[in-house]
Amino acid sequence: MRENGRASSAVVWASLGAAGVFEALTVLETQDKTVRAASPWQDDPYDVVESLAQFAVPMLALVIALRLLVWRAPGGADRVRQTLRAAGAMVTLIGVTVVFEWVAVSARTPASSSGTWASVLISGLVVNSVLTVAVAVLLVLGHRGHGSAGPWRHDWLGDAVFVCGRIPALRRWVGPDAADRVRRRAMTVFVALSTLAAAAITGAQAVGERWTDPLLIAWFLIVVATSHLAFCVISNAVAGFIARPARTRPRRIAEVSVVAGCVAISAATAFRDALWPVFGTGSLTSVPALAALTLGAGLATSLVTAALLLACLPYDSSGSRRRFGAAATHLRRPDKHR
Repeated sequence: MRENGRASSAVVWASLGAAGVFEALTVLETQDKTVRAASPWQDDPYDVVESLAQFAVPMLALVIALRLLVWRAPGGADRVRQTLRAAGAMVTLIGVTVVFEWVAVSARTPASSSGTWASVLISGLVVNSVLTVAVAVLLVLGHRGHGSAGPWRHDWLGDAVFVCGRIPALRRWVGPDAADRVRRRAMTVFVALSTLAAAAITGAQAVGERWTDPLLIAWFLIVVATSHLAFCVISNAVAGFIARPARTRPRRIAEVSVVAGCVAISAATAFRDALWPVFGTGSLTSVPALAALTLGAGLATSLVTAALLLACLPYDSSGSRRRFGAAATHLRRPDKHR
């Protein structure tokens, strides 16, 4: 078990290294105007994917790195599996971004992909591709080595409480009761975090681009917040950051429908130029039309998803099919041995 833990931590560190290289190149190509002007993937739909990855990859890397601080605490089996899954989600997001960037390179003319900075970015893309494939193989092998056991008995939130319990200034405020409250209100936490992050990004974008149109700013805030909300909920379902108690059928349907709508908003934003001829005429140049197209797509997707789930999702006695069902109400603390 100890050898498996060491091998898994090595794989996790490798994924963090790949994430660091990816983030460094992404920040360079998005924040430097000279470099961005030469980027083959500066336009949508490629830029939408890259923008999400630029935020999500460092967030995942941060929580993964912090969890390595309690790697040897009790509950190691769950911790290893969850951390490998989180690393897998991070590498998958990097891989999707890399694929979009290669599509952007192949879609541009040779002349538009020439120049010093374009060559540097494409070389960096090659490096990212090699690292992503190598780490993905290691993660697949690591996941096979641990297999799939039953429901989690520990989660990331429990580890956070474990660490805070050893800090005198935080011990009084952060405890098992606070963690239980967060688990019961996980969706509220995700919405709040997504909105705060979106507000910061929107403010920086509005200042940097000198936006003055309130509707444009509000639309951008909604698009960023919904993309982050979808990321939070989906990544939590994959890696088990917060173990959620059983939820009623209507609430589960509502949450899935909201996430589907959030994903649809991001997709419609990325492919708005291709979608607009189906619903409108001329070029998509006005903010009201842009908001109607993208937010309307999200609303329609949410309603259709809810209708399908209401018709197809059966009732069950436990009220939940999720991995975090009733077991989430009696998670063990990391400082309690099995």
